Amino acid sequence: MRRELAVVLVVMVAAVLVPGGPAGAGAGPGNPGGGAYVPAEARAVNTSRADRVVGNGSPASCTSRAVVAAVAKGGVIRFNCGARPVTIKMTATAKVRNTSARVVLDGGGKVTLSGMGQRRILYMNTCDKSLVWTTSHCDNQSRPQLVLQNLTFADGNATGERAEGGGGGAVFVRGGRVKVVNSTFVRNRCDASGPDVGGAALRVLSQYRNLPVYVVRSTFGGAKGQGGVCSNGGALSSIGVSWVILNSVMSYNKAIGRGANPARGGTPGGGSGGAVYTDGNRFTVRVAGSVIQNNTAREGGGAIFFVSNDMTGTLRIEKSRLRNNPSAGFETRGYPGIFYKGAGKPQVVASTLK
Repeated sequence: MRRELAVVLVVMVAAVLVPGGPAGAGAGPGNPGGGAYVPAEARAVNTSRADRVVGNGSPASCTSRAVVAAVAKGGVIRFNCGARPVTIKMTATAKVRNTSARVVLDGGGKVTLSGMGQRRILYMNTCDKSLVWTTSHCDNQSRPQLVLQNLTFADGNATGERAEGGGGGAVFVRGGRVKVVNSTFVRNRCDASGPDVGGAALRVLSQYRNLPVYVVRSTFGGAKGQGGVCSNGGALSSIGVSWVILNSVMSYNKAIGRGANPARGGTPGGGSGGAVYTDGNRFTVRVAGSVIQNNTAREGGGAIFFVSNDMTGTLRIEKSRLRNNPSAGFETRGYPGIFYKGAGKPQVVASTLK
């Protein structure tokens, strides 16, 4: 049956398709030829006037302790680590205080934050009282607003994290708003089993008024051995959260759980959404100008797993290419790499699925 599903679906004309692979060396993250329009609210933030600077010009001055302290204080944060690229080994997870109106982390394209395979890199949760509970409706508040731009997140590991169900190997967010711009996520991971745990790179819950998470010109994986690995959602995972993914690349990510959701008898559950795992009721996912390829799922949705429990959610794919995203268990007939339950059919415009 999977051979039957491995068909080529071409909608409209090939002339509008994005380039066939990740950005080349030196081209930066994401799919620069994607061509999807990026609205103002999804663009990088001007950080020329920083509230805080990590480092004094030398690589040695850019420490985990300095990053943790800057994130706790909030505001616009830049790095001054010297002229060459630098990797900051995070010996503790940086945590956003909910009293911050906005936290912007701008790595200038030269900074990698590494969890060293031992810990999650960044955590924000408006419902975590240890980080100050600022409203009586913590699951639906506009602040903090977290912006991650021009950064690389490497070797984050949320395995064993139990708060809010875990997941989010590099970054976990609940509440407020979050967007990711011009950034790269490599070799991140979270728990290998569980029916709903997910998001080796990024796990998001409870965004303000269900406004979307923007992911713009960013790369998740990008090369063999660089992708994220988790029970579900080798790159992204959420419950009841909407996404707009623009001009990005997701490749070589893996959903390695077994038993799907709800878990089949005798299994721990999981294994869906090689790149993207989404679940909940009313939410939307839009993928535009992006390349999703060479991701795998042990169960359903080698590229995208989308389940709207009340059948109100919608999935739209435009000017994008999805290819070679095998689903070892199940997928929606006619949509290779996708498992979809929502309102109507997935909308596929000017895109290739194969």
